[in-house]
Amino acid sequence: MVMMNMVQSINLALREEMERDTSVVLLGEDVGVDGGVFRVTEGLLDRFGTERVIDTPLAEAGIAGVAIGMAMNGLRPVAEVQFMGFGYLTLNQMICHAARMRNRTRGRLTVPMVLRTPYGAGVKALEHHSESTEALFTQIPGLKVVVPSTPLEAKGLLTSSIRDPDPVIFLEPTRSYRMLKEEVPSGEYTVPLSQARVVQEGIDLTVIGWGAMIPQIQKALDSLAGKFSCEVLDLRTLSPLDSNAIIRSVKKTGRCVVVQEAPKSFGVGAEIAARINEKALLSLEAPVERVAAPDITIPLPKGEDYYYIGPERIKSAIERTMSF
Repeated sequence: MVMMNMVQSINLALREEMERDTSVVLLGEDVGVDGGVFRVTEGLLDRFGTERVIDTPLAEAGIAGVAIGMAMNGLRPVAEVQFMGFGYLTLNQMICHAARMRNRTRGRLTVPMVLRTPYGAGVKALEHHSESTEALFTQIPGLKVVVPSTPLEAKGLLTSSIRDPDPVIFLEPTRSYRMLKEEVPSGEYTVPLSQARVVQEGIDLTVIGWGAMIPQIQKALDSLAGKFSCEVLDLRTLSPLDSNAIIRSVKKTGRCVVVQEAPKSFGVGAEIAARINEKALLSLEAPVERVAAPDITIPLPKGEDYYYIGPERIKSAIERTMSF
């Protein structure tokens, strides 16, 4: 085991999968010579050459379209879009073709590809560089949406995503890229998709989050100094959602706070609350509370401190729910 940050663990997962399976190829803007905008693919061009690590033009729709064609013809492409805000240009390809190809061909063709992109605020980047609009993808049947929260999780989830027979949107929380290090194994290590992780067990309240919100949740609980026994659920995969884990936890605790970085309206948190109401309403002792960003465009750097969700907002939500 080696101590790694998320950038290093993703790089390790890519390298090991490319060594294991010659059908795995990388493509995207600056993924080769420059090693990616965040240096996630650094060193892979030298190791695997230009036929497997491909620098593309600045054309996100083209990147997605080429990756789909590759996947339909026996390769396993891992395409990078530099920031989630640039990923909107891939929507036509990902929704109209990648997500539907298995159904369109009645299983004759599949699209085993991964579309990687950094997402989220917290690093005071420019417009289009801090988007958290995962709900755009989660509503599309045929697409899987995966979000790691730690370096170890990133390696295991990306490895599983590359091996998956269907298209995966792999969202990498920008703020977490170099925030923390933990031990990451070399060699075979996978984390199953569509299976949530219990970060810590509790009996008073369930706190649900994903990606960069998991460290913020943990900081909030630290500030409560053990006042409540909180169960923390890291969703890992947003679609298909692990409803069983959510309902099981809420039935145990009777209370729930959902923390999402994205704007509040029509988000993943709303879907979680709806499923809890359908399957665990009689177990609730308080309404499901959502902690989310306001329904505005992400402000430029000086305004981000007021926009980004921190431990204090999560702590307040927990206290409100517990006192209901």
